[in-house]
Amino acid sequence: MLSILFRCLALVLGGTLLPLALAAQTTAAPAALPAPNLGWLDEQLRTSAVLRQHQVGLSLADATTGQPLFGYQDSRYFTPASTTKLLTLYAGLTLLASDSLPGLRYVQRGPDTLLFWGTGDPMLLHGDVPARRVFDFLKSRPEKVLLYAQVPTPPVFGPGWSWDDYGYYFQPERSPMPIYGNTVRFYGRPAPTAPRVLPRFFRPLTAPAPGTRPNPANDHVQRQPEENRFFVFPSAKAWVDEVPFRTSSALLLQLLQDTLRRPVLAAGPLRLRAADSVRILRTLPPDSLYRRMLRVSDNFLAEQLLLICAATLAPDSLSPARVIRTMQQNYLRTLPDQPQWVDGSGLSRLNLFTPRFLTALLVRLHQQVPEPRLLSLLAAGGGQGTLRRGYLGGKTGPWLWGKTGTLTNNHNLAGYLRTRSGRLVAFSFFNNNYVRPTSEIRREMERLLTLVREGL
Repeated sequence: MLSILFRCLALVLGGTLLPLALAAQTTAAPAALPAPNLGWLDEQLRTSAVLRQHQVGLSLADATTGQPLFGYQDSRYFTPASTTKLLTLYAGLTLLASDSLPGLRYVQRGPDTLLFWGTGDPMLLHGDVPARRVFDFLKSRPEKVLLYAQVPTPPVFGPGWSWDDYGYYFQPERSPMPIYGNTVRFYGRPAPTAPRVLPRFFRPLTAPAPGTRPNPANDHVQRQPEENRFFVFPSAKAWVDEVPFRTSSALLLQLLQDTLRRPVLAAGPLRLRAADSVRILRTLPPDSLYRRMLRVSDNFLAEQLLLICAATLAPDSLSPARVIRTMQQNYLRTLPDQPQWVDGSGLSRLNLFTPRFLTALLVRLHQQVPEPRLLSLLAAGGGQGTLRRGYLGGKTGPWLWGKTGTLTNNHNLAGYLRTRSGRLVAFSFFNNNYVRPTSEIRREMERLLTLVREGL
């Protein structure tokens, strides 16, 4: 009985997702196996010609028991890049309902007026994670609809983001009510045919690039930093490009009216009355967002998920900083090496984690989320997502599931690998500040993790 009570207390202090009733029924963790001798792995890391000139950290632990198995510079802080999304996943699992996401908040005032505002949900007319519930709701309501367009939100870009990435698909602006994923999609054809533009609203704002404008190496479309004017460069081949647009309350109203084909009015700042009954329109299960966020490393979905979490803490203000503070104070403080965590996606170089912190988080996720569900959310070696071309499993299927994290001169991988003996190992492998091609770093990481697979 005492062991059960102590276990329940530990779960509460550790910020677990499991209710106490379920925790009381949980059996004791499997006994730890003898610690393996991985001196050979330390030698491999120290003598690797590929890894010896930059910062490297590796942490291994048994995913089931949490037993540390190996550490190489695992207490040092690294730039985690998109492995930060694992913390965003943990925030979503902790703060959001598991059955559906809040797509919209609204209030009905009298028989003829509906006021609504965004929760951060990114799926309205999103090209990759479509959900029609919000669209159909707003289109079919008989009342006059008014948008609270001035919900307090953070700046459109996160702290430490690269300002000159504003025109690339991987850095759309954050907003309380995204539409079309806050991007314009261009489907190009050989010149001089004009590209197809979605949404069509931006077609009049698209023009051929002036002859004096230099043609960037890999860009088909460029946008001016402060305005929604798009310039298309000629190409002899078909192409597809996705460019973020500048968000604003006025533009959101225009896009809503254009797609809903009905008037949508601005209601000014969000001011609720005592008599208002706030309702929530719920949409898809969150796993649909978690899965895409993690498998293909979707930065926009990660940032918006933090805003959705913020809406559950304070519906009248979408503050990712509040979510991060809540998670650090209540759910991450028992893990080693408090992280410096500033955004949801990992675009910021202000994020700093240690490998053993991230491995401990992976152990906790494995203890709190059923293994089949957890592994299904991640990219799989030889399967799908950012790992589809590596870590091939052959006829036996995937043996490694993880989240990659890449910025210029940084490449990391964190997740789980199944050894030949059947043990599931949580790992974090960080590589920062290298000057070699990233492809060489990837190959060396795969070589070493394959040795771990064979040797544990």
